[in-house]
Amino acid sequence: MAESSAGGALVPAVKSEPPTTPQKAAAAAEVEVDKDTLCPICMQAIIDAFSTACGHSFCYTCIFTHLKNKRDCPCCGFYLTNNHIFPNFLLNKVDSQFCFLGFFVLSVCEFSYRKDNVDYPRALLKKTSARQAVKTASPFECLLQALQQGCEVSVKELDGLLSLIVEKKRKMEQEEAETSTQILHDFLHCLRKQKLEELLEIQTDLQCIKEDINAVEKHRIELYRARERCLVKLRMYDDSTAAKPGPSLIDKYSNAIISCAHNVQGRMDSFNIPHNRAGVKSLISSQGVRIMDPPGGSDSQYVAQSGLSTEKKRRVNTQFNDLQECYLQKRRYWTGRQSQNQEEGDTCMISREGYNPALKDFQSVLTSFTQYSRLRVIAEVRHADLFHSANIVSSIEFDRDDELFATAGVSRRIKIFELSTVVNEPTQVHCPVVEMPTRSKLSCLSWNKYTKSQIASSDYEGIVTVWDVTTSQSVMEYEEHEKRTWSVDFSCTEPSMLVSGSDDCKVKIWCTRQEASVLSIDTKANICSVKYNPGSSIYVAVGSADHHIHYYDLRNISQPLYVFSGHRKAVSYVKFLSNNELASASTDSTLRLWDVKENFPLRTFRGHTNEKNFVGLTVNSEYIACGSETNEVFVYHKAISKPAASHRFLSDGDGADEEVGSYFISAVCWKSDRSTMLTANSQGTIKVLVLAA
Repeated sequence: MAESSAGGALVPAVKSEPPTTPQKAAAAAEVEVDKDTLCPICMQAIIDAFSTACGHSFCYTCIFTHLKNKRDCPCCGFYLTNNHIFPNFLLNKVDSQFCFLGFFVLSVCEFSYRKDNVDYPRALLKKTSARQAVKTASPFECLLQALQQGCEVSVKELDGLLSLIVEKKRKMEQEEAETSTQILHDFLHCLRKQKLEELLEIQTDLQCIKEDINAVEKHRIELYRARERCLVKLRMYDDSTAAKPGPSLIDKYSNAIISCAHNVQGRMDSFNIPHNRAGVKSLISSQGVRIMDPPGGSDSQYVAQSGLSTEKKRRVNTQFNDLQECYLQKRRYWTGRQSQNQEEGDTCMISREGYNPALKDFQSVLTSFTQYSRLRVIAEVRHADLFHSANIVSSIEFDRDDELFATAGVSRRIKIFELSTVVNEPTQVHCPVVEMPTRSKLSCLSWNKYTKSQIASSDYEGIVTVWDVTTSQSVMEYEEHEKRTWSVDFSCTEPSMLVSGSDDCKVKIWCTRQEASVLSIDTKANICSVKYNPGSSIYVAVGSADHHIHYYDLRNISQPLYVFSGHRKAVSYVKFLSNNELASASTDSTLRLWDVKENFPLRTFRGHTNEKNFVGLTVNSEYIACGSETNEVFVYHKAISKPAASHRFLSDGDGADEEVGSYFISAVCWKSDRSTMLTANSQGTIKVLVLAA
């Protein structure tokens, strides 16, 4: 009997016979699943499962704490140390574990049951997943599920539950209202603080403006009084000489004006007093004061001056916002400097007009900005080339003394013209004084800042060449670049040094006394432009196709000193206005001005169109000029973000509208006098432009 009982107990395990009902099989499997996911130490679901060398799994915290006290397995007593436990990744992935369990149960059931009972293991897996979901469900979900399943609840229990829910709701609403009120309170405090700071800034600005208005009014009164004294002197001498006319009339006028000028020398240093009556009248009229002319005279000059003043005011109103920003920026900077100087015991210098440095600086900006409004053509270079139909001028540069200028482009020739001949001797065709043929198309030129006869060029084959203009021969040829070289530049402080940048992503430093490069900088993008800092031969600005300007100290080329970011496309040109100011051009149709000393962007200029071509960039101490793909030249004042003047190139023939889309400005260059500029376009037309009122 005992054997039979024992045999009966072992039969299901050996023969794998299923329970009498599928529900029992599912329950047994579910119990097994639950046991596998429990830690034998804490009897909770295993967290961060770790397995031992003997095959048991525990929570990491549990087994680690156990091994601090004992050196055996809690289940089988096997000797264990911390080196004998390993992460159980399979058990950590609960979803994967259940999926594996489901497929395992499905396989066993398909092997054990008949084909018509194949849905039972799937039901078992579904029930197991549902039970796992119940374990992770929120109390509300559990209550909702219980009510949906028809759980019997008394009215008293429901009343208590409702009261609890209402109280919980009231508490949550109260907390939410308090949180919302606190957020609103903090926002209003921040807003008040911000507005107070703005109010303080506005009050400070208003105080500065008031001080400047008083200074300007005081200076105006002094100028008016000085003019009145000059006028009285002029009339007095005019009356005395009218009674006794004689051959010395002009001398008497001159003496009177000179005497008057000496009397107001301390207040009129900024004026150039003319030594004739017409000059004095012109001077007085230019200040807006109309004087009576003798019979037969005319006030046409006054009308012209008045019209010019109106035009200047119109320009100021047009760019008022930019001028306001410029004034406030300068004023705030100098106000901060003044406060710092007062703390240090220094005094701020005041000009003879009674202006502080900021107002004096802004007056110079305002004067230079309103001085010009257009570009006027004073000459056009006609240099027809019978052997080269392609006439795109890629580069145009003045020499050291602004007497000669050189052009280069796709015609494979460097042509050098004399500026005075071009301006003063208009002819049908202007012949260059020097012409040097090259092997490849040229991309850039750079005159030596000290040696007048030396000029460098870069070409499409990657060759950098130094030429002697007097002999029309090359002095040095550097062929280390592997691809097209876009830019070359001589150092202003070290005349034997020059820098070049190429499509091979390399910047190379050359010396005219050596055949190989002195230094090589490897970058990650094509180099479009390079430029030495005019005040030092150790700093180089690099315009790159990666949309950035890299500013290198050549004493440490492992990484840039600064990287200026802001352009959205390739940086095609970089030029220095001064030792600290750098201008850049990009094919995103913008120019940008940077402070290389403080590593700070100063201004962005918009108005021209440049999306794919090299359209040229040139700068001087006050103005920035560039070309446009609309076949126009644009001039910007460095303190104003919109164009101050522009000029459109038009051909002699018809079809101007068609020309706008066909040609573009390809090169520009300022003369050192700041008002004269050379410009060239893709048609090969070269014009000499001058800024005009």
